[in-house]
Amino acid sequence: MPRLDDALITPLRDDLGAAGFTVDGVRALWSDAAGAALTRSHRLPAERELAAGREAGELSAAGTLAWLFVLGLQVSEAELEGALPRTGVRGALGLGLVAAEASDRLRPLVDLRPYAFTDGVGSAQWWVSSDLGELALGHALEADHVLGIGGASSTLSGLIVPRPARRALDLGTGCGIQAMHVARYAGSVVATDISPRALEYAAFNAALNGIGNIEFLLGSLFDPVAGERFDHIVSNPPFVITPRVEEVPEYEYRDGGFAGDELVERVVRETGAHLEPGGIAQLLGNWEYRAGADGLDRVRRWTEGLDAWVVERELQDAPQYAETWIRDGGTRPGDAAYERWYAAWLDDFARRDVDYVGFGYLTLRRPADGAPTLARFEQVETSGANEAGLGAHLDGALAAHDRLAGMTDAALSAARLVVSRDVTEERHSWPGDENPTVIVLHQGGGFGRAVQADPALAGFVGACDGELAAGQIVDALATIFEVDAGELGAQLLPAVRELVFTGFLGFAE
Repeated sequence: MPRLDDALITPLRDDLGAAGFTVDGVRALWSDAAGAALTRSHRLPAERELAAGREAGELSAAGTLAWLFVLGLQVSEAELEGALPRTGVRGALGLGLVAAEASDRLRPLVDLRPYAFTDGVGSAQWWVSSDLGELALGHALEADHVLGIGGASSTLSGLIVPRPARRALDLGTGCGIQAMHVARYAGSVVATDISPRALEYAAFNAALNGIGNIEFLLGSLFDPVAGERFDHIVSNPPFVITPRVEEVPEYEYRDGGFAGDELVERVVRETGAHLEPGGIAQLLGNWEYRAGADGLDRVRRWTEGLDAWVVERELQDAPQYAETWIRDGGTRPGDAAYERWYAAWLDDFARRDVDYVGFGYLTLRRPADGAPTLARFEQVETSGANEAGLGAHLDGALAAHDRLAGMTDAALSAARLVVSRDVTEERHSWPGDENPTVIVLHQGGGFGRAVQADPALAGFVGACDGELAAGQIVDALATIFEVDAGELGAQLLPAVRELVFTGFLGFAE
């Protein structure tokens, strides 16, 4: 675990930058095939490609750092002195980044790697430390393992709504990545975790990247901030559903110590009390499908009193879910414990009659005044191209919802709409037919939705160039299709509202 030393942090930051230890710099060290193998937890191809230059004394500073902190292999003191000249071997030892071995060798104690992203503020690059993974350790993870940037954390960081906040909360911060992201929008951030080890990593990462507006507090869930409210809450909580039996290990970064999906339920139910009026919470979570009932209906009951938009991105049956999380800890089929743990998971699910487990994200909001107006629970497979993540799309959808919620059909008919620039249209017809049999509207950004449209709706969308009011377009289409304008409007306007919320259409200003 790294140690925070203010006198050494700046030299380390300067060394990492001077070495070209960046995402692009590391990617250029090995071939695409070797990089792909590394993402599959096989380091040998990358190791071989770096070894020749290393043996010849031609390995760059970035190559040495990648060899040590990304591949988890030993280097000599001379190599590390060359790669971190300002920090030096003594500084790296003092920061807890490496440990001395026999014969002038140094082994890594942390995983340290560059991380690049683009958000609503712009593009940036950080360095993020975490515990060494099973690839470097050579064995399964320890219970107090501090995870680096994984798929779930990347998902949540991309969802963060780019909205200024006076005060924000990162619940269960882990290595601190979400706290650092939300700190780009918030005046101050509180980051909590039940793991002292995780808080040490999070504080180190914030200091290494020059982020000073985060306070780190030890405690479970909302306990460290009892009675406090925030404008923005983000959380990648330890939501993994794990059997509560002694022989199955519990990892602090993923297992919250509750049965089933009770931890996510508790977080959701307690969130409203910690939001300022109009404040937003963004969470990841799992929820169970029990006895054939819809898991999203379970989540709906948890969100009482809040605006809620819940997206289920993935659904796994009980055996798939068990296999995923047993492997996540480093245990593989054929290991002595694998079948025992597999049975424990299936027994645990059987006790609650669980058929499936859903995974997704929740956007919750405390109404600024009055009752909630948003209750949207849906299954969506994200396929849109969102360079800066989905945060801006979510923010736009919430704003559209608020505007539509106070808008009568008459007011919507008077509004002028425009087609979003990422929308395309696909038409299919039988050979020789004049009219299409299928019309599909595709969204390039956002969630990458596809909406099947009839000729009237497709014609309406095609006419939305900001010049005519929606009601005028309906009247024109009624004339073309020789139908009653009032009936056509009653048919089209609910679909138009949905297209505005989902980002296919926008208001012309």
